[in-house]
Amino acid sequence: MSDQVAEAPLALSLRDRFLAFRDRMVSSARFRAWAARFPLTRPLARRRARALFDLNAGFVYSQILTACVRLRVFDALREGPRSVPWLAGRLSLSTDATLRLMEAAAALDLVEARGAGRYGLGSLGAALVDNAGVVAMVEHHAMLYADLADPVALLRNPRGGTRLAAYWAYAGNDGAAALDPGAVGEYSALMAASQPMIAAEILGAYPLTKHRCLLDVGGGEGAFLAAAGHSAPHLRLMLFDLPAVAERARARLAAEGLSDRATTHGGSFHTDALPEGADVISLVRVIHDHDDDAAAGILARAHAALPPGGTLLLAEPMSGTPGAEPIGEAYFGFYLLAMGRGRPRRMEELQAMLARAGFAHSRPVRTRTPMLTSLLVATK
Repeated sequence: MSDQVAEAPLALSLRDRFLAFRDRMVSSARFRAWAARFPLTRPLARRRARALFDLNAGFVYSQILTACVRLRVFDALREGPRSVPWLAGRLSLSTDATLRLMEAAAALDLVEARGAGRYGLGSLGAALVDNAGVVAMVEHHAMLYADLADPVALLRNPRGGTRLAAYWAYAGNDGAAALDPGAVGEYSALMAASQPMIAAEILGAYPLTKHRCLLDVGGGEGAFLAAAGHSAPHLRLMLFDLPAVAERARARLAAEGLSDRATTHGGSFHTDALPEGADVISLVRVIHDHDDDAAAGILARAHAALPPGGTLLLAEPMSGTPGAEPIGEAYFGFYLLAMGRGRPRRMEELQAMLARAGFAHSRPVRTRTPMLTSLLVATK
């Protein structure tokens, strides 16, 4: 543990003094009791209490969702409301256990009581029907929860040695380019399952119709590249990823009917030059997976591979996104800590990195759902 650093007292601004006063009030049990009784402050006090309880209970809520996903509750309800006895038989649970799960899921808007002892899809559960990407991520989070069982140990120990670090085989692996297909299959499939909704966000914000050739760097099994190809029938397609991953992408692109205009290239974007010939390069959920030096190297290689006037698309969840702050700083901050490398970055920080890599300018492009991905477009 590092020694505590002494800090010199600072001159307090008016805002600092107000916040210090607020903190003293909220820290007082007597004030909290008064606020809970006083009619004007009672609603705020109740909302604060609920928010604090939800933070403490969040893991329980997530496990209720996991149970619904694993038992395929939403598939069971997709054709309409069902009774508890019918659900019990479908889910292979006792009637009591089924009722407990339905009541818990209804409280979370995953299902909804419909009368006569029946339950139907809730507003959140309905959004999970035929949503393979989200369902796959719910299942995947079992590893993250295991790594976060002792969050203080995760913060104090060197990065790596976690279940997530082992799962993401390329992370922290100097020999990643030599990984065989078995080592990359599971995580490549997970990324492919979650990629369609990301691709829809990017391509909805930045159509590729004006470009002639796209190189997707770290493109996995080719889910984003396939979506791009279908959105712009004239576009030539290139993909660069680890050799074992590129092989999987080649098969997917062929199955999508794109092999006549798609080529895949195997290598490591940490050590190898990227293939040239594209006028637009995409980095989709790549940079935040890497520490600063590695991320800077990837951006420099992308810059080198582009012609003058070429375009880079950098798409990923970003810190400081208005309305999605917990996703960037809290969720991805700790997910990437458990993974063993990388960190979420603010848009301005990424723009500064792009400038250092040689890009002339960059600009944000608004996506429909920034919590899923934000987008920067840079020009060489």
